[in-house]
Amino acid sequence: MAKIKICGIRRDKDIEIVNKYKPDYIGFVFAKSKRHISNTNAKVLRDKLKPGIKVVGVFRNQNIGYIEKCSSIIDVIQLHGSEDENYVIELKKRIPNKTIIKAYKKDKNARYLLVDSINPGNGEKIDWNNLKRNDKRLFLAGGINANNIDEAIKLNPYCIDVSSGAETKGFKDEIKIKELIEKVRSNGKR
Repeated sequence: MAKIKICGIRRDKDIEIVNKYKPDYIGFVFAKSKRHISNTNAKVLRDKLKPGIKVVGVFRNQNIGYIEKCSSIIDVIQLHGSEDENYVIELKKRIPNKTIIKAYKKDKNARYLLVDSINPGNGEKIDWNNLKRNDKRLFLAGGINANNIDEAIKLNPYCIDVSSGAETKGFKDEIKIKELIEKVRSNGKR
């Protein structure tokens, strides 16, 4: 079964929802974004999160020192910028106990690859036709919502990553999150 990540968590209400429906991962966006969260607020929310839900920290071309500062709050580091292989090598040296997801380009130093639209978090669907099926290293993002998640599940990625598709008017929506998680868990049998 594919795993599911609900990204862009930033409010107490969001934590209540994910604690209720238990996605595999949630994402705190530390990068500059409309879903940005400070490491202080992320820590407060993390302390309210039920065990078993992994926290991904989303960063974009940020100083490794800042990622180190956030590392106690997160389980996984997601690099969503133009970070090169040397950056990832240095990051692994300084924070050796964290899994790394690299967006857009494969990097042998990152455990997972995330495929997303050029404008992440805006609900823009990417072309999935050229993606490899059954890629156990793939986090699939980019405009995934209740209307197309069945199509995403058929690609059998490691994880389906949803942000705007789990929102109404820019805020996480309990009904949408419940539906997305149920679809992945009921239709995503491997």
